[in-house]
Amino acid sequence: MKISKKSNCIFLAFITLPFLLISFGILASEKVIVIKGSTTVLPIAQPCAEVFMDQNLDIDISVQGGGSGVGIVSLIDSTCDIGNSSRPAKEEEIKIAQEKGVEIYANIIARDAIAVIVNPVNQIDGLTLDQIKDIYTGKISNWSEIGGTNQVIVVVSRDSASGTFEAFNELALQKDKLRADALMQSSNAAVATTIANTSGAIGYVGLGYVTDKVKAIKINDIIPSKETVNANLYPLARPLFMYTNGQPEGIAKEFLDFVLSAEGQKLVEENGFLSVQ
Repeated sequence: MKISKKSNCIFLAFITLPFLLISFGILASEKVIVIKGSTTVLPIAQPCAEVFMDQNLDIDISVQGGGSGVGIVSLIDSTCDIGNSSRPAKEEEIKIAQEKGVEIYANIIARDAIAVIVNPVNQIDGLTLDQIKDIYTGKISNWSEIGGTNQVIVVVSRDSASGTFEAFNELALQKDKLRADALMQSSNAAVATTIANTSGAIGYVGLGYVTDKVKAIKINDIIPSKETVNANLYPLARPLFMYTNGQPEGIAKEFLDFVLSAEGQKLVEENGFLSVQ
């Protein structure tokens, strides 16, 4: 049978097109995992996703922040496969999920310490938990009242959508009302940047966000660290979660198995958090 030049072109296009699509990743990305939620968990989720995708070229992972509340709501609304959270799910969230046929299943992937941070020029190296509570509820407003210089304390907090806010509110403030003039920030990174640029400020972040641009202070004479958290000495410690709808299955399970593997837990440690293995 004679094959025309036109037929040859069509045949070559038929053979070549799939190759080009795969080369540009159009057909290769057949499986997708969507992860949303806690900015505290973000420094764990992002590097784990990058390494996991390098090892599984047919899987795409989208990682977004937004806060723990966003992660859990997104899981309930089925707009994500994994909801990151730095706090346990609330009873009302579990109830809403059940009404929608969703089981909020807790996968604990790391542990964290909430580090209370000040600007490095601040001479204060430690506070008691009671002093921190008094600062954040408005009873103490000047560093001179607790052994520092005569300087107004600029109180920085996470916003109410944050799991770090929820954990700090429970562990440090015993759910007392936060002072009205606290400067609210939407992420750990924003808190750390504000503290680094404001000499009289105090804030709190996940341990992975402590850098040499801020100073983590002792709480009740205990410094936040892997050793003090593992020894159950540091008072502001907490688990970190990747929630799924029921026990993880399919590619979500494959990803969570990786996060909990020796390689994944090494990434957890490299990013300043504590492994659970």
